[in-house]
Amino acid sequence: MSSNLHAAGVKLLRQLGRHADVVMDVYLSGSVNETQHDEKTIEKLRKSGILWRPEADQDLRLKRSVRAVLEEALSDERNRQIDSNVGSSLATIKTLANHYKEARFNSDYSASEAYLADLSEHVYSFTDSLRYSIRVLWGRINNEFGYVGSISAKIRENELAQSQVTELLNGLEMFQFSELAEIAGDVRDLRRLLVTSLQETLSQCTQELSVVQARLFELLGRFRQIQGRTKLLKGWLLHTDLHPDYQVSDHVAHKQVPTLFNYAESLLAPAHVDVHNPQHELELMDMVSRIKTINRDESTVKVRETDMAISLDGAEDFAIPDNPLKQAVDEYFCSIIDSGKAQSALEYLNDKQLPWDSESWIYQVIGGYEGLPAEHKQYFELEAKGEPHPVYDGNFIIHDVELWLA
Repeated sequence: MSSNLHAAGVKLLRQLGRHADVVMDVYLSGSVNETQHDEKTIEKLRKSGILWRPEADQDLRLKRSVRAVLEEALSDERNRQIDSNVGSSLATIKTLANHYKEARFNSDYSASEAYLADLSEHVYSFTDSLRYSIRVLWGRINNEFGYVGSISAKIRENELAQSQVTELLNGLEMFQFSELAEIAGDVRDLRRLLVTSLQETLSQCTQELSVVQARLFELLGRFRQIQGRTKLLKGWLLHTDLHPDYQVSDHVAHKQVPTLFNYAESLLAPAHVDVHNPQHELELMDMVSRIKTINRDESTVKVRETDMAISLDGAEDFAIPDNPLKQAVDEYFCSIIDSGKAQSALEYLNDKQLPWDSESWIYQVIGGYEGLPAEHKQYFELEAKGEPHPVYDGNFIIHDVELWLA
């Protein structure tokens, strides 16, 4: 069964790579223009489950799962779909946990390993989906719903996002970790998945969703303020169009002045020094420095016998020399641009017989690449060559780096 799944997955990925142009055309346009593509190619993609036809008279479209992969990989801002069905995921997790405990109790180790792998996949998929939903919400907030053109549409999108946040928060309240701890019992793997890891992730996501909700309320208030001012301005323009001879009268000449124009300006409160305000520190220090000291001791005034001439010449220009190691790295980048080929940093160090040690050289190359401006950095690709640490997981030992033009 595993070999069959592997072969089917490889076949599907090869079809996606072979027909990437067709898949991206469908992703961008929404449907397939069957007249512009080969019929055999369209039929292969349809049989593989990449394309599907919603109705008999409708065009072929991408399957939702394929579109979701592209939206996640491309960080497409048009994606506004969020999976807020937390209850189904919770029920699935509980069911798989009970399956695993039963198989473990019956000493069916092969089945228990399969259930544990399936349970881990569901837990990690659920947490990844939750984090992805939060990233989508932050993207919409930071963009201020820029994918719609009108204020009314922005308000509707904001209200939709608020409802999705509320559903997510309500769904997360369904997780009772006392119940999950009871299900896990004394099984270490289950407690790590259902209590430790899941509780930490859900706590972080709940706090972030609260911040998202506050930002959405703030943004909604700003949108409604803009909408109110826009309506007021449009009403005034409509009034001037209907009454072109309208002129603003002198309200001071009226016997009864409207209340709107009868407000006096507020008086300034008495000024006083706030010694606890750090913004006043410079002013206070300046005032203290200008206080004259009183010295009652008689001091003799010294008079110079001859005047001294003072010459004020212009300051000489000086330049700070660049670091030789940094200059060598710049020359390494220029050699990549001139040759257009990939080259290892250590090979360049040995070919040029530079005097620095390999560790300092590689560190400076990485720092030079990371310090490039964004518009220049996109023209290069940097790949680290090394191996994972044999003892400590998560540590990667870099032996060399390779640079080439993107």
